[in-house]
Amino acid sequence: MKKLSMVDKGFLLGESREMPMHVSGVSLFTLPDGAEVQEFLEGIADNLKDADALLPPFGDRIKTGRLGVAGNVYWEPDPSLDLDYHIRHSALPRPGRYRELFNLVGRLHGTLLERSRPLWEMHLIEGLENRQFAIFSKTHHAAVDGARSIHVTRSMLSSDPDTVRSESPLSLASWESYRKAIKEGRQAEYTDAEVRTVADILKSTYGSGANAFNALKNVAGAWTGRKSDLAMPHLKVPRSSLNGKIDAGRRFVAQTWPFARIRAVGKAFDATFNDTVLAMCAGALRQYMLNHSELPKDSLKTLVPVSLRQAGDVDSGNAVAGITADLSTNIADPIKRFSAIKASVEAGKANYAGMSPKEVELLTMAMSAPTMLLLPLGMISHLPPYNLTISNVPGMRETMYWNGARMDGSYPLSIITDGMALNITLVSYADQVDFGIIACRRSVPQVQRLIDYMEDALQELEDAVGLKAKPTRRRAAVKTKAKAKTKTKTKTKANPKAKNSAAAKPKPKPKPKAKAKAKPKAKAKSTAKSSTTAKSKVKPKSKSKG
Repeated sequence: MKKLSMVDKGFLLGESREMPMHVSGVSLFTLPDGAEVQEFLEGIADNLKDADALLPPFGDRIKTGRLGVAGNVYWEPDPSLDLDYHIRHSALPRPGRYRELFNLVGRLHGTLLERSRPLWEMHLIEGLENRQFAIFSKTHHAAVDGARSIHVTRSMLSSDPDTVRSESPLSLASWESYRKAIKEGRQAEYTDAEVRTVADILKSTYGSGANAFNALKNVAGAWTGRKSDLAMPHLKVPRSSLNGKIDAGRRFVAQTWPFARIRAVGKAFDATFNDTVLAMCAGALRQYMLNHSELPKDSLKTLVPVSLRQAGDVDSGNAVAGITADLSTNIADPIKRFSAIKASVEAGKANYAGMSPKEVELLTMAMSAPTMLLLPLGMISHLPPYNLTISNVPGMRETMYWNGARMDGSYPLSIITDGMALNITLVSYADQVDFGIIACRRSVPQVQRLIDYMEDALQELEDAVGLKAKPTRRRAAVKTKAKAKTKTKTKTKANPKAKNSAAAKPKPKPKPKAKAKAKPKAKAKSTAKSSTTAKSKVKPKSKSKG
């Protein structure tokens, strides 16, 4: 049996009917030529179940003593494992748009995992248009974090479209082969260094007491006003609709943007890819708050999870800490807002400089102590530690296949809690960035519009640094959509590769029109559309091949 760490156990202690503590993801695939969807998915299901021993935590359940989760908690093998319970085959109602998929995903994400069984589920979903199918999986956060989820997913896929798995991708044997490939350098472990957060923060494997002491001094300085750029949990965090009590209802939306487009903006500002993502989200949230007449006087603050996972570590359940970033939503000028966000993130990183992963983890836990006290008392919505979470998980930088089915996009869903009713998580994949947004249906109405506002914010930043030489027809359609919903169709047509992404209004991953593959035009791929404006527009896939 393996004992759960305090961090792992915390996700069990904090769970309730309204706050499930699992992480999920939905991936879109295109069937191989000549394959029939039902037969293909049945073959995948049979292959998944064909394993003598499963990699942790897929074959393990929670074991507690007389004190329950308040005492020691262990993983133990499930003696009555039933893979038919965990692996399920579903079909969408017609017409099988992304809207129907997102509604199903939102419902599945909002339900608790059964604690008497291994804490995971996988749903194989057919019924999408244009020969696509989806795979939705969810696993308790006590067992995995975002980085390990990517490792598990990567171990199931292949960069070779002709590879057909003979052994279950959930098997321990398959996992050992994956680990060996990483160790021998035959398998890339991470993506582009630009999207890694651990390398930006940890400068040494071994920290020192002096580094931790200095970090604590900085924390005290932030509370007393001496460290103005260092944002802290609970410090000047404004109340908004994002920070009330939540219920179990979930709303999920998603979208894809070209990696090169976001990176180009960051380089123009002499900033990182992560800084640019935060600036996109900040601009979108400012517009959302303005439109709902609730923009706070103080800036919104976000939790930015930081990976503490060391190179070669593919087995740890959770290896994360976090920094607080000031989104500067009270600043109207996009250039000044970006600069303020960058300064806030740099202050957060500097506070961890030179510390060991263990020191960072301990400091994070110390700063989270007020949250741990307020949450069970039901007071977290009155004194929220942050307004939301924005998380960047490094993904795979090559096109992947599952038994010949091309993966078109992979959209993450994370956790929301009382006091933080919105979570934005992104994963890099091939030449794109896939965003997944999960929110409380009641607390964050019309969350699908954030997709449009994020596109507007990105265009605003491009304009600010002169990256838009000439507007493309697709981008023009986006602007038209904002003024006249009847133009949505024109915009959808401009999204040939949209099938690979998933937008709230089904316009996720726009694929450049046959010729728009050059990197300079990559930005044309990210036309965003809101589910409300593109109800019948779920034709993004119409232009995709397959």
